Amino acid sequence: MHSTILILDSLDQWKPYYDTDSILSSSEYLQNQELNQKHFFVINLCNKLDYHSEGYYCSLLAQARGHKVLPDIEVINRLESGAVMRLDNLMQKIAFKWMQSNGLLKDSESSTLDIYFGTTSEVAMEKVARYIFEQNPCPMLRVQFAFREKNQIENIRPLGLEELTDSQQDVFAQALDAFSKKVWRQPRVKKPSRYDLAILHDPNDPMPPSNKTALNSFISQAKKLQINAELITEQDAYRLMEYDALFIRQTTSLNHITYRMSQRAQEADMVVIDDPLSIIRCTNKVYLKELLDKEEIPTPKSALIFKSRPETWEQITETLGAPIVLKVPDGSFSHGMGKAANDADYQKILETLFAKTAIVLAQEFLPTDFDWRIGVLNGNAIYACKYFMARGHWQIYHHNDSGKSQTGSFKTVPINKVPRHVLRNALDAANCIGKGLYGVDVKEIDEKSVIIEVNDNPSIDHGVEDAILGDELYRLILREFLDRLDRKHR
Repeated sequence: MHSTILILDSLDQWKPYYDTDSILSSSEYLQNQELNQKHFFVINLCNKLDYHSEGYYCSLLAQARGHKVLPDIEVINRLESGAVMRLDNLMQKIAFKWMQSNGLLKDSESSTLDIYFGTTSEVAMEKVARYIFEQNPCPMLRVQFAFREKNQIENIRPLGLEELTDSQQDVFAQALDAFSKKVWRQPRVKKPSRYDLAILHDPNDPMPPSNKTALNSFISQAKKLQINAELITEQDAYRLMEYDALFIRQTTSLNHITYRMSQRAQEADMVVIDDPLSIIRCTNKVYLKELLDKEEIPTPKSALIFKSRPETWEQITETLGAPIVLKVPDGSFSHGMGKAANDADYQKILETLFAKTAIVLAQEFLPTDFDWRIGVLNGNAIYACKYFMARGHWQIYHHNDSGKSQTGSFKTVPINKVPRHVLRNALDAANCIGKGLYGVDVKEIDEKSVIIEVNDNPSIDHGVEDAILGDELYRLILREFLDRLDRKHR
């Protein structure tokens, strides 16, 4: 578990704030060799962070000592170089609307936004502030916006304590308190934890990867392993650097908070499941198809259909037979899919899917009563389930026109009762992705098996996947985090 320390140019800079034993001057930090042997989360508040300054060397030495530091050298160098980030379309719209509300009218006018640990006093810009902090994790930032609809950011630079007014000092203190309560408060448990684990989840997700009881099981079992596990949401993204590891229990997607946080965690040398590469490989069915084909792992016969030159029904069924299944590349939980039995179905489904994507994956239809789901962690099978099709439907999930969903039943099976060919193909497929936590969907047909897909964020629900192992399933996953963290700190 990391202790938090604040580094200042001089301890006198801390006079306006609460008393704390967590502050060091930059010279004290640089010269104290005893700090090498301890785990710290360092918040570098030096006014000067430019190359060869003491502030710069504090962040550099922190990384050499194995301390987690905010900002790190990569962020400092990026800000120092003047590299300007670009907001995504939604953030640009928010920023433009904010500038309009501030009375800006001409291209020559600009607005400044101060960001404190991913927060800001400008309520309308909270999402933008959090987004900028995610890309440039630095305690305080000053961002200059030009009045235009696109590419508004003109400059981003670190903001120093000496630049703050009295009112801004209050905002900074509140932001620091929210960001790292360890600065002011004693740990709530007498027995210190070895590591801190953030579990990212979405409490509003109607179909989350883990239900509430499962999430609570992860937390309680982590405590027994001396891991302090906490649930965080997208709103807590700015706190990510407080932790040693990140466990994503929210449905993953590219161009999404889950992928961005996974990237940030990996860049900060944290242990992370799901790692960014696994998310890339698993969340796009087109990528996954090519990867499995390359490794000669059995999959259903499939083809890619391009919006720019779609194949006719006759052409596609000559290869795949009829009916066929059509999928968007990044669908999950049976969304973005359809089954075509004739040309009319085919054209209707393609029209719907091509509104979302330029490429559709077509696969032969392989009817079965159930799909196998093999849970794989670091190359080892840890659970097996049969997921049965929803009643009267060809998928496990049946989403009807009214927006309601129906799911099939399940049966959890001991690993040693899974057919060998199912287990072998599942492990081979998972090993193509990486050494993370995966759920491999397999169809068993005539004593043979084919891989349907590999999920980087598999369901682990209380009462389903843990029906055989119980709490041991949660401990297996948590021990993997523990082993990886121990190896990092040897």
